[in-house]
Amino acid sequence: MSEKEEELQSLDELAAESDEPDFDQAAAGFDEIEALRAERDDFRDKFMRALADAENTRKRADRDRREAENYGGSKLARDMLPVYDNMRRALNSADESEQEVNKALLEGVELTMRELISVFKKHGIDPITPEVGDKFDPQLHQAMFEAPVPGTKAGDIIQVAAEGFMLHDRLLRPAQVGVSSTPVG
Repeated sequence: MSEKEEELQSLDELAAESDEPDFDQAAAGFDEIEALRAERDDFRDKFMRALADAENTRKRADRDRREAENYGGSKLARDMLPVYDNMRRALNSADESEQEVNKALLEGVELTMRELISVFKKHGIDPITPEVGDKFDPQLHQAMFEAPVPGTKAGDIIQVAAEGFMLHDRLLRPAQVGVSSTPVG
């Protein structure tokens, strides 16, 4: 046989071999493709979960930052309320004769009081100022005492001992009030 014939014969053998399908090799290829698809789907699921976790963490951090901005100074604010109360008492205690004698002092206390109120407002602290005759609200008021007062209904405020304060939408201190009980009679 010549070299050319041998080459043709080996080509024929190769062609004959390739005509026979290799099902084992094809099945292995399909299995590999399915395994890769499953792995891809698993990675996609993990990626989506990681994205969701990152978004939740970002939202939580943003909420925590806002909370810290709005309410981080609540302890300091609570500690400043007695200063406000004492200044209010000082202004209310001066009778007319003392007002003339201590005019400059009282003006200084009043200006300081206004500045304190301005700082409170700047930081979201608003007073709760109930009036005598208002209805008692346990969400905003603290009953310091209860007394039967003729001409009032049970639950009416009969005296305001101290103003309350809100820090944004949270109660910093309830207003301290006296409340009418059911009148005797």
